[in-house]
Amino acid sequence: MESVWFFVLTIIVIALGFDLLKTHLESKRKACPAADDAAHLEQLARLEERIAVLEKIVTDDRYDLKRRIDSL
Repeated sequence: MESVWFFVLTIIVIALGFDLLKTHLESKRKACPAADDAAHLEQLARLEERIAVLEKIVTDDRYDLKRRIDSL
């Protein structure tokens, strides 16, 4: 009979532990989404700027002339 109570108590402790872990992870995720979003937006803006510079370089006529000279 003692092993049954130990089994029941173990199941309850495991269930409460998972619930506590779930609550902790959810609160941690909700705590700082603005900081993550701001960092991602800043990084996105920098990448867009770099892409614009690369597009300008590749579509520049002098770049095409240099590539043709290099291919000779």
